[in-house]
Amino acid sequence: MKRKTFMIFVGPSVFMMLLFIAAPLVSVLWQSFHLTQPIYTQVEVETCTPGFPAQICTTETQIRPQLDDNGKIITQTTFVGLQSYRNVLEPERLRAALDAGSWDQLMNLRFWSALRFTLVFTILTLPLVIGTGLLIALAVNNTLQRIKGPVIFISLLPFIITPVIGALSIRWLFIGDGILTAALESWTGRDIAMFAQGWTIELMMYLYRVWHVAPFAFVVFYAGLQTVNQDAVEAALIDGATRFQRLRYVIIPHLMPLVVFVTIIHLMDAYRVFEEIVGFSASAHVLSLQWLTYEFLLPDGTGSRAISRASASAMLTMIGIAILLAFPLRRVWRDHKGR
Repeated sequence: MKRKTFMIFVGPSVFMMLLFIAAPLVSVLWQSFHLTQPIYTQVEVETCTPGFPAQICTTETQIRPQLDDNGKIITQTTFVGLQSYRNVLEPERLRAALDAGSWDQLMNLRFWSALRFTLVFTILTLPLVIGTGLLIALAVNNTLQRIKGPVIFISLLPFIITPVIGALSIRWLFIGDGILTAALESWTGRDIAMFAQGWTIELMMYLYRVWHVAPFAFVVFYAGLQTVNQDAVEAALIDGATRFQRLRYVIIPHLMPLVVFVTIIHLMDAYRVFEEIVGFSASAHVLSLQWLTYEFLLPDGTGSRAISRASASAMLTMIGIAILLAFPLRRVWRDHKGR
C-alpha cells in the first residue's frame, strides 16, 4: 500500500485519537501538578435592620472572590508539584495506620479504601466473567439449531441493557419489599435488609457485574468455538478422551487468545467501576477510584472544585490500569514474538 493511501485511511483515526485521547490526557497530567484557585479579597459589608424609629447598622468583614470587568472570578494557577498526589495518597496517615496495624484506620483513608474495593471488584469478577461466559458459550454451541437463535438473544439481554438501568433494576428487586427480598424472607423466615450492610451491597455489585458482562465473554467465546478444529476434536474422541479432557486439552488452548482478550477488556472496564455505585446508591458503604475522582469534582461550600486532586486521582487510576494490563499484555507480546 502506498504511503499516501495509508495516511488517507489512518490519518483521521490518528487525528481523532490525538484530539480526544492524547490531548485530554496531557491536560489532566498538567492539572495534577498545578493548583488553580480563586483570588479572594476582604471587603467590608454593612447591613442595616429595618428598625423604627432608627436603623441599627453593623459592619462586618467578609472574604469574597475578586471579579473581573465581566463579572467572572479571577483565578491564579501555581505549580504545586506532587502535593496533589500527596493530598490524595495521604502518606503520613497511611504510615501511621500501617505502624498501628489497624485495618479500620487504613480503611478510613478514602483513596486506600477505594483502591481496596476496586482491586477486589476487578480481580474477583474476572474469573467469574470468563467462566460464566465460557459455560454459556458451550451450552449454546451444543443447543439444537432451531432454538439457537432465541437462546442467543436471551443470553445477550443483560449486556444490551444500559449499565445504570440494569443496576437500578437489580436494586429494586432487593431493596425494601422487593420481589427477591420477599422471596428470601419467606424462605429463611427472617427479615433481610440487603442494603443495610456494606458487604451485602458489595456482593450484589459483584453478581451484577458478572450478570451484565458475562454475555460479552459469551459472544467472544462462542465465535471462537466456531473455529475449533473439528478434526482435532474427533481425534481426541477416537482416542477415548472424555468431554472434560477435550475441553481442557483441545478447546481451551484454542480459545486462550480470546481469554486474554476478554481479560484485557474486563480489567480496563472493571477497574473504572462507577455505574454500580450510582445504580446501587452505594457511595455511603463502598468507594471506587472512579467515584473518588467524581467526588473531587463536586463543588464545595464555596463553589470550588478540587481539580488538581481529581486529576491526580485520575492519573493514579490510569497507572493502576497500566499495572494490571502489564501481565496479560506481556503474554500477548510473548506469544507474538514466539511466532
